[in-house]
Amino acid sequence: MEQDLRAQLDQRPMTTFQWSVVGVCMALNMIDGFDVLVMAFTASAVSGHWKLSGSELGFLLSAGLFGMAAGSLLLAPLADKLGRRPLILACLAVAGLGMLASAWSQTPTQLAVLRVITGLGVGGILACSNVIASEYASLRWRSLAVTLQSTGYALGATIGGSIAVWLLAHHGWRSVFMFGGSASLAVLVLAWFALPESLDFLVIKRPANALQRLNAVVRKLGVPALASLPSPAVAGASQNKRLGPLQLLAPELRRPTILVWLSFFAVMFGFYFVMSWTPKLLAASGLTPEQGVTTGVLLSLGGILGATLLGLLAARFAIHRTLAIFMVITAMLLCFLVGSSGALWVSYTLAFLIGVFVNACVAGLYAIAPVVYGSDVRATGVGWGIGIGRIGAIVSPLVAGGLLDAKWSPAQLYLGYGLAFVLAAVIVSLHRIAGPSFAGKRAASESAVAAH
Repeated sequence: MEQDLRAQLDQRPMTTFQWSVVGVCMALNMIDGFDVLVMAFTASAVSGHWKLSGSELGFLLSAGLFGMAAGSLLLAPLADKLGRRPLILACLAVAGLGMLASAWSQTPTQLAVLRVITGLGVGGILACSNVIASEYASLRWRSLAVTLQSTGYALGATIGGSIAVWLLAHHGWRSVFMFGGSASLAVLVLAWFALPESLDFLVIKRPANALQRLNAVVRKLGVPALASLPSPAVAGASQNKRLGPLQLLAPELRRPTILVWLSFFAVMFGFYFVMSWTPKLLAASGLTPEQGVTTGVLLSLGGILGATLLGLLAARFAIHRTLAIFMVITAMLLCFLVGSSGALWVSYTLAFLIGVFVNACVAGLYAIAPVVYGSDVRATGVGWGIGIGRIGAIVSPLVAGGLLDAKWSPAQLYLGYGLAFVLAAVIVSLHRIAGPSFAGKRAASESAVAAH
């Protein structure tokens, strides 16, 4: 029975406890959504306060993304050694204190350093929250669980952004950072009481009191307590002896790792162009600045629906094939966006639809990454995928700016960036991931064989 713990959870209906874990992971992702936008919302006020040049402001806008990339690449591997939960708690403290300290920064350099530190924390959180949501979900609802928790990004951007606008107008830019830091520390308290350790980590890494900690979680799942830990071999422990990120390039993981890296880079490259430049480019194409900002809000709102829709479809169809279709639709919608600027309702509708599909593309990658890696390297694999994606996010606005300087029109830009999603669709379609129905039948068959 002990050896069938993973199979039991894969086949059983999701419990309230399991969905509550997904909810906590969603709250963790909301911090990312707010943090990405906090500098964008305060950019004008900060620039006016310190009389910053365009390049100085651009550096501040990029500092948080640099920190997030570094956090995903450098801190995520620690989760596979020390545990997902302790790293999340530590990163929440770093992100919360970093954002609070930003409110008292006295120079642009201080703020830039604190943005990097805050980004480090956020980057470490994201790699682990995706993993925990995936590991606590049943086989059928795994993709939905991961995509649902990723909607936290859009929720954080929408709700946190609305609060930030009010704070900025009434209390100045420093209050926005104070709110973000306080919210992050509030989520730290929530995670301390409500976020369990990864089941697969307890089984495979066997930290101190692993059996007692495992049984404490198992009871909440409605499964009988275990007399002993499942054997590492049955639990799926890897025999790979490489250290750290080098594990991801072992022969059996090299192909999926390269596919994950390339798809994350291409999608994040396109995603951050869409989210960062759409309000400005639509305003330049005929809309007013206020109407351009409204399209930015619609992009975020569409993301909440898109990630959920993709997750529901992935409960019936192979996630990578469904995701590839979403990526192609995203590319097609981008080709029509700028040309529609003459009709306001059409622009708004297209912006919402693009938000649905482009956010679902990111959520789908978050769902694929935990599936292709074993538990012993899962956080490292997810973290490096996100980190490579953040590099694409950093490069994206630089490329867009360069192309605008080279006299590219907005329509040409959207067509070019749409090709990034077409490329991502080709890459994602090369994965070899079984659909939920086939994987469920195989898992049930293997469980029956083990029982006999």
